Amino acid sequence: MSRRVTTTLSAAALACALVLSGCGEESAPTASTSAALSAITVEGTDAKKAPTVKVDAPVTVTKTESKVLTEGTGAAITEDDLVSIQAIILNGTDGKQAHSTWETGPVGLDLGAQDLFGSFKSQLPGKKIGSRVLITSTPADAFGEQGNPDLAMTADDPVVFVVDVVGATKVLAQAEGKAVAPKAGLPTVTMNDGKPATITVPKGAKAPAKTVVQPLITGTGPEVKAGQTVRVSYTGALLKDGSVFDSSANRPEQPYFDFAAGQGQVISGWDKSIVGQKVGSRLLLVIPPAEGYGEAGSPPKIAGTDTLVFVVDILAAY
Repeated sequence: MSRRVTTTLSAAALACALVLSGCGEESAPTASTSAALSAITVEGTDAKKAPTVKVDAPVTVTKTESKVLTEGTGAAITEDDLVSIQAIILNGTDGKQAHSTWETGPVGLDLGAQDLFGSFKSQLPGKKIGSRVLITSTPADAFGEQGNPDLAMTADDPVVFVVDVVGATKVLAQAEGKAVAPKAGLPTVTMNDGKPATITVPKGAKAPAKTVVQPLITGTGPEVKAGQTVRVSYTGALLKDGSVFDSSANRPEQPYFDFAAGQGQVISGWDKSIVGQKVGSRLLLVIPPAEGYGEAGSPPKIAGTDTLVFVVDILAAY
């Protein structure tokens, strides 16, 4: 979704820290225990608690490798899955912990994304859901030439990850499920393959005081939970004339939008409406200014008095 629809993305800093890649060479997974892997000690087996990780620093990492510490019982993840992980990040040079998601909550990753760490793209596919995995990464396969000053990582620092694979899912191409007849008087929607949806507003349509949530398709997937990363496709239009102001279909290189549900990363009308819905659902949302962009609007297309209409397909939650 474009910045016209988001409110703030500062809360996504952690996710960015985990996925922005230096575009280094990806190394194949290894079953052997190298000197680098042997320099790491991981204690603790409770998935609900962060493990204790000790690094015999400095660690020399000549190629990215991994070792399964605890094998899960779930399905093996594939190279294009959307995965949910817990992770501890450590600096291989000094052994210091840079971050732990056990303090902030699981993070969603797209293993098919071009900007994902090379170390994750090469080492996580094939691992089973529920596994705890140790990864020793070259600098190039992690933060690359830019390093990560926020995590006190330089371009020369190898990186140690301890990753719990919490879950994995595949993304839908579009909404799938049971069609629902919308209530009379609401805008109607015509989906156009590869193009923004057509949203037709009936004459005399009145703006609601609170957001209207009308399922057009009820999905059969799991319910979206607050804090999960949600992938959607969408089209947004103005209630006053049906004119489209934004659509994920206008970005063919990435015709979807990911955000953390219920975390204030999007307008409140979205946050309130999407949490609790099932993956595969298609929603018609009619959102008044107070739950959209407020009195300030989002110039030049959205005034402070504009009510918004969205059609949203929930493609995945992870």
